[in-house]
Formats: sequence, C-alpha cells, structure tokens
Amino acid sequence: MAKSKKKEEKPEKAEKVKKASQKAAGPEKASKAGIDEKAMKFMREYLNTASPVGFENSGQKVWIDYIKPFADEIMTDPYGTAVAIINPGQPFKVVIEAHADEISWFVNYITDLGLIYLKRNGGVDHQIAPSKRVLIHGKKGIVKGVFGWPAIHTRMGTADQKEPIPKVDNLWLDVGARNKKEVEELGIHIGAVVTYEEGIDELAYDFMIARAFDNRIGGFMIAETARQLKEEKVKLPYSLYVVNAVQEEIGLRGAEMIARRIKPDVAIVTDVTHDTTTPLINKNIEGDIACGKGPSLAYAPAVHNKLLALIEKVAAEEKIPVQWRALSRSTGTDTDSFAYANDGCPSVLISIPLRYMHTTVEMLHKSDIINTIALMVASLKALTPETNLSYFE
Repeated sequence: MAKSKKKEEKPEKAEKVKKASQKAAGPEKASKAGIDEKAMKFMREYLNTASPVGFENSGQKVWIDYIKPFADEIMTDPYGTAVAIINPGQPFKVVIEAHADEISWFVNYITDLGLIYLKRNGGVDHQIAPSKRVLIHGKKGIVKGVFGWPAIHTRMGTADQKEPIPKVDNLWLDVGARNKKEVEELGIHIGAVVTYEEGIDELAYDFMIARAFDNRIGGFMIAETARQLKEEKVKLPYSLYVVNAVQEEIGLRGAEMIARRIKPDVAIVTDVTHDTTTPLINKNIEGDIACGKGPSLAYAPAVHNKLLALIEKVAAEEKIPVQWRALSRSTGTDTDSFAYANDGCPSVLISIPLRYMHTTVEMLHKSDIINTIALMVASLKALTPETNLSYFE
C-alpha cells in the first residue's frame, strides 16, 4: 500500500512526534509511538528463528546481520556469543547485554515403535508439552512432530488410579514413523535438538506473544539501542560492547566466558522478569510487577547500588516509568556473571515484564519495549569514564 503524501512531505515532524511520545511518562503514550516496520521485520525473523541452548548460531546470524550497520566491529567467541562494538579501542569499556538462547529439548531415546523420548535442554516446562507441535533439528533438516498424549476418554482417573500428569519421563514425540528405522531415516538422532513450532504474534491492546521472548526480546532491544545511537550520531566517550550471549538458560555460561574476554568496566544487562498480576502467582514472594508499566529495576547483591542510582536518576529525568523488585542471593540472570567476573564489574539489571515465562505464549507489552530501549539509550549517554562508582568516594 502506498504511503500518504502527507507523511512523505513531513518525515522530520513525524520523527519528532515519535521521539517525544517515546519519552512520555505513560506507557499508553509510549505504545502509540510503535516500533517501525524495519524493526518489526527484524523482530519477527529473529523470534521465529530457532536458537536453542548450544545451537544459537542461526539466531545469532540474524542478529549480526541486523546490527552490523550500527557497529564499527563485530566479534564472536568460540561458543557463539556475538558482540557488536561501537567506538572500539577506548580504555573504558561498557557492556549492554542480553542472552540469545531459548529453552528446548534433546532427543534421548528412540523406541522400537518409533516414538521419541526426550531430555531437557534448559528449563523447558514439561507441563505445557502435551499436544504441542515441534520441530526436530536433525541431520537431514527439520522434521515436524508432535507431543503425544492419551485421549481424555482413555485416561480418566478412578478411585484406585489417579489421572496421569505430564512428566519428562512419560512424554514422547510422534513424527509419523512406526519403527526406529523410519525415525533414523528422517535424520533424527540421539542428541538432536527439538524446539516448539510457535512463533511471534500480536494480540489486542499492544500485547505480543512468542515462544522465546525470554530473552530474544533483550537481543532485539540492545540492537535497537545500537541503532538509535547510530541514527542520532551519538559520540560515546568509551567503547560500547553490545553483547548477545549464549547459554544463559543452563547456568549463565556464555556471559561468564565473554566477560572474561572483554573485561568491561560497567555492564548493563537486560532480561525478562515475571508479571505477577496473573492468577497463581504470590506477590508476597514475587513482588508487584505488571506489563505495560515500564521496565523493572532490581535491588540485589550483584546489582551495583551507585550504578542503579544512576539508572534511576536517568529514568526520572527522562520521565520513563520504572517498577521495582528485590532479588535474593542471585538475580538468576547474566548480571551475576558480569558482576563477579575478573576483578568485579559494576553491573545493573533492567528487566522487561513478561507473562507466562517458559511457555510458547510468553506475553509482553510494546510500551515496555520502547521504554526499556529509551532507558538504555539515555543511561549510555549519561555514563562516562569519570562517573564515580566507588562506594568510598
């Protein structure tokens, strides 16, 4: 469909309106700014590309191709973490980071009847699996399959026998094969990785769903942060390392490796956090966080208090709404790996609220994406090598 003449004549005005609305205090105003089609195209491709733990390279290629024009250098490490570097070679180094991997399954055992049993690859939720469609990434390409489960007619519980519940050891895949040989002829092998089929979609009122917003929405936001810095021609007084790390879901391993390699002076990590406003979540334990009310900042031992105060001040000055959480011994995110790497790295966590984590319908609000990007951009502008992060000065 052709663009209207009015929009073609006044692109500068439209862009000013967009930027103004992004800085507005309310998420409703921020959401109206939207995410432009270039960014949405990247988001769709990135979210719909499988990137399971240990096999992130396909998703990483999509991410690198998008961010490359906004960076001066690209580097990767042996396990697949991708880094875009802006203003390289400076003595002071800042990281903004997300993780690229998604939870998945491994093929573990193939029966003589052609059914496939699995092992977890990350914290995949077995309770949502029955009747889900999957993609098995075999040696001959992708093979479609389904999680089988007995029909309700055949599994009704009785006084003597409880109805079965899904567990890792009683879930199986059916690919249409009727013996082990037929399975193997499809290229399926022990260790083949399995991902869910669902991709990204949009709901009413600016909500979006996808199977892997945890945490490829972070990869999207740090890429958009790099894009905005480039388009605004921001000259940073330090080297910025935009890090999309692998293997977070099995113990923060990718961040651990890349933190040792980069040796940053500051790290700003972004990940998802729980929206606690849905049923069956205890706010006494999880706190009070909601989609559409802005990114979440957190207090935790690994979170550097003075760096957190800087982020909080930036949010107030830019009128970016934020929410607050208290975390315990660890954040459970790559923040921990950066904070405790090398000689210690002042680190902070900026989280985006998410409903239904580790399901195929992870849900978030567009305004939170926009506000998180705005907070990262403004924080990077405020940060300098002279920023005093010492607890004793």
